[in-house]
Amino acid sequence: MKFALAVTGALIAVVVLSLDPGANARLLSEPYTIPEFTHRDSDDWINSRPLARGDLEGKVVLIDFWTFGCVNCYKSFPWLKSIETKYKHLEFAVLGVHTPEFDHEKDRRKVSEKVKEFGIEHAVMIDNDFSYWKALKNRYWPSFYLIDKTGKVRAVYVGEMREGGKQANRVEKQIEALLAELG
Repeated sequence: MKFALAVTGALIAVVVLSLDPGANARLLSEPYTIPEFTHRDSDDWINSRPLARGDLEGKVVLIDFWTFGCVNCYKSFPWLKSIETKYKHLEFAVLGVHTPEFDHEKDRRKVSEKVKEFGIEHAVMIDNDFSYWKALKNRYWPSFYLIDKTGKVRAVYVGEMREGGKQANRVEKQIEALLAELG
């Protein structure tokens, strides 16, 4: 920890996250309602019509912020697919939010190609203007927001998820706890 304090602020987060596997997870003591989705045009959605917050009520939802230039995002897709399969008969949904880091990542055609390449079947909202990113005060790729059946953010997880990994197992336990709650 002394080493972490001696490096720059940007690197501290990386060092702390790598030393403490729980540091990149935050269960919220005061859940808050997710903001309404900021994109209503059908061209801003892949694999779905434009969704509204109300379309997801009664479901536990995992929102995945990603961009197609992010290797850690790609490495998380197999885990996302595995939990979609695991919970497919329950009130659970994954929603991708593609927020580009660079201008070339704003091309809808290229985003669609990546969705096909990685076999992503859940709804993906294209957030080229960062409006939903800002609405949730997100700061990282990938980031995962766990939403309860009433539409409240209950936990935030940052970083790559791998099937069977400590953080992924923690998320799955939290999903199961939320699925067991009355909506």
